[in-house]
Amino acid sequence: MMSNHTDVLFISHGGGPMPLLGDPDHQEMVDRLAEIAATLRKPSAILVISAHWEEAVPTVTSGANPPLIYDYSGFPPEAYEIQYPASGEPELAQQVFQELDKAGIAARLDNQRGFDHGLFVPLKLMYPSADIPCVQLSLMNSLDASVHLEMGRALQALDYDNLLVIGSGFSFHNMRAFFAPNSPDIQARNEAFNDWLEQTCSDPEMAESERADRLIHWERAPHARFCHPREEHLLPLHVCYGLAGRASDTHLSATILGKKSGMFYWGLPVRRG
Repeated sequence: MMSNHTDVLFISHGGGPMPLLGDPDHQEMVDRLAEIAATLRKPSAILVISAHWEEAVPTVTSGANPPLIYDYSGFPPEAYEIQYPASGEPELAQQVFQELDKAGIAARLDNQRGFDHGLFVPLKLMYPSADIPCVQLSLMNSLDASVHLEMGRALQALDYDNLLVIGSGFSFHNMRAFFAPNSPDIQARNEAFNDWLEQTCSDPEMAESERADRLIHWERAPHARFCHPREEHLLPLHVCYGLAGRASDTHLSATILGKKSGMFYWGLPVRRG
């Protein structure tokens, strides 16, 4: 069991570097992330599960000073000049690796990989001083929802004081729909899935067995495959829920690129066990 306070947060992180380039369709997201950062205690370290990194096994950045990876294209030059010089945290990386291994989940450390925009874009908005050490954890390229829940459950054993865990994804991720006219039909499908996700993650009366089953079988949700033609932006949420193991404390909503998007927060108090 965890013996220290941990905050767990799933965020919808927007389109590439656009939140940092003053795009008006990201203003609500920018405001929400600033609000969240203002309400949380400043973490000692941040662990980010990014939708933009997939490996055959869960992989953890373990370098002391990871570079940035500008893993997007077609943006103006300033998008490739963004700086976020946060350090790594090898001790936390080792703990993450060990807890996954103890849970029977094959994992590996990578001391060369940098931080992708799933980390540096939201963290530059939340903690612009870049003075909090960070570690990134990959998804598994199997995209198996149940395995990502198990990854989160394995992380319950982390013993790191005042840790912030961020699942950096997007509750809606249909690229064609982002840049198509926002018709009543698209809006209805977006909102139906968003409402299902909010209920699934936030309903305190729902049994945890049902909550887990709904997330594992998320494709049964209304318009699931329209909202997520590919599920990599949803799976960081599964890791967050696996870690938290209960209904979220807070649900926040923001309209991003014209689509209703959700974010979820769990505050995990000190537990001794």
